[in-house]
Amino acid sequence: MALLSILCFPDPKLHTVAKPVAAVDARIQTLMADMLETMYEAKGVGLAATQVDVHERLIVIDVSEGRDDPLVLINPRLIWVSPETHLNEEGCLSVPGIYDGVQRHDSIKVEALDGAGQNRLIEADGLLAVCIQHEMDHLMGKVFVEYLSPLKRNRIKTKMLKAQRGARE
Repeated sequence: MALLSILCFPDPKLHTVAKPVAAVDARIQTLMADMLETMYEAKGVGLAATQVDVHERLIVIDVSEGRDDPLVLINPRLIWVSPETHLNEEGCLSVPGIYDGVQRHDSIKVEALDGAGQNRLIEADGLLAVCIQHEMDHLMGKVFVEYLSPLKRNRIKTKMLKAQRGARE
């Protein structure tokens, strides 16, 4: 397993729409394992392949308290969302140190392949529902800061660019 580099906002590659995974093969299995290791190391609860510059429809998530219950979603597809929504405080491994409110559906149902390539139906609410919606946005090339006002988004962009410049010096 290997730690992967996480793209940081405003990297334009974060806006790439991911293509479906063609087959759950050894390459995808390795990518899943590397993504999980990267997510755990970065203290995140979810990571989309887009964030590690692989533009395929693959997400890893672990919202368990023990950080020992990983969920893998390959080619996820939302099939139902509740009409009820809540404003949730979100952060993102691609926008480190930034947290803000995003309106998300309270409950969702998602069809996806699991890590073994088997069809699954996942019914989620709470943090898991928020996390799945957040990571699926990444697969569509959308970062959570795009839900914020242009003023907030530009401030975050400036802050991120300044931090990236500082890291290079």
